[in-house]
Amino acid sequence: MSTKEQLIIDIQELLNSHENISTTTINPDLLVFMDEKTLISIIGSLLDQKETHVENNIQWLEQFKKDKNN
Repeated sequence: MSTKEQLIIDIQELLNSHENISTTTINPDLLVFMDEKTLISIIGSLLDQKETHVENNIQWLEQFKKDKNN
């Protein structure tokens, strides 16, 4: 398996790691024209989005706990 093929698989797995989201499949032919740097950038963006989502959930939970205790 090439590095590009592995990166495409990694992107697909990141997309499918979100809860309550339908399974996503990527036709590798759609991403094959991208270079490794672009694919890595996509992975970075997906990881940033996931981190932001987690942080927002933590903030909401902390606020919920404060409101509940008052």
